[in-house]
Amino acid sequence: MTEIQTDTGRKAGEPFLVAALYHFVSVPRFAELRAPLQALCEDNGVRGTLLLAHEGINGTIAGPADGIRTVLAFLRAQPEFAKLEHKESSAAEMPFLRMKVRLKKEIVTMGVEDIDPNRVVGTYVEAKDWNALISDPDTIVIDTRNDYETAIGIFRGAVDPQTKTFREFPDWVRNHTGLHNKPKIAMYCTGGIRCEKATAFMKEQGFDEVYHLKGGILKYLEEVPAEESLWEGACFVFDERVSVTHGLEEGEHTLCRACRHPLTAEEIRADTYEPGVSCPHCFASRSDEDRARFRQRQLQMDLARKRGERHLGK
Repeated sequence: MTEIQTDTGRKAGEPFLVAALYHFVSVPRFAELRAPLQALCEDNGVRGTLLLAHEGINGTIAGPADGIRTVLAFLRAQPEFAKLEHKESSAAEMPFLRMKVRLKKEIVTMGVEDIDPNRVVGTYVEAKDWNALISDPDTIVIDTRNDYETAIGIFRGAVDPQTKTFREFPDWVRNHTGLHNKPKIAMYCTGGIRCEKATAFMKEQGFDEVYHLKGGILKYLEEVPAEESLWEGACFVFDERVSVTHGLEEGEHTLCRACRHPLTAEEIRADTYEPGVSCPHCFASRSDEDRARFRQRQLQMDLARKRGERHLGK
């Protein structure tokens, strides 16, 4: 079965409002919020993904401005999320295919028991103060994102753990004793959630001076002028925009629909790139049968697009 959806709840030519949010807080009743939140989003033309767990909420949603405001107001009306903060950007086209509200064990999966940012966490650093911290020779700067994200952008001088998933990060820390060579650890991620949990882990590991970028790369790109920036490249985002740059403008990257890796213009010109089927990052790891299946899926998506519809797959 396939689903077909068309954009609703937005005036023609009006950009979509994108809201990225997360909040660590104890929510014993998190499962009760799933159904009403799912229904509210659908009724207001909002799409994206929201994760609910005992430790809080995390996600990104997009839709007409009034719809996003309605959903945020509903969340902040819940006592647990009264102090919820979010970051806004815009998209010319709807960056999500469907709305999903999911119940999870963790809102960001590290896989380490008893790491609670509500109990112990690093020190927040505002975007305007970040350059001074990471330029300090006594600071080690660590990117807590995964390798496909760091491949298209990173802060100048940052250490890239080259992890495939966030679950690998704790072992990377344990195996890199050199992290104790300098007194300060500065950590960052896309929107702030991963580095917040990572700082909690670092504190548990005995690191004293641990800092993290409040609001993540997105807040930095929004507030710090390009001419003052120490950010190099683009920031990967988990939606159809693929990447954003300074001022949260949409980037120029394309997503490989087979492996979900962001692609540059040069990689799109490679012989191994076929839209929806393969790219230089996944061609060698896929079989001919895989590519045939992906090719059929891409055909169905192309046909749906010609009809002015969205093909959401199986």
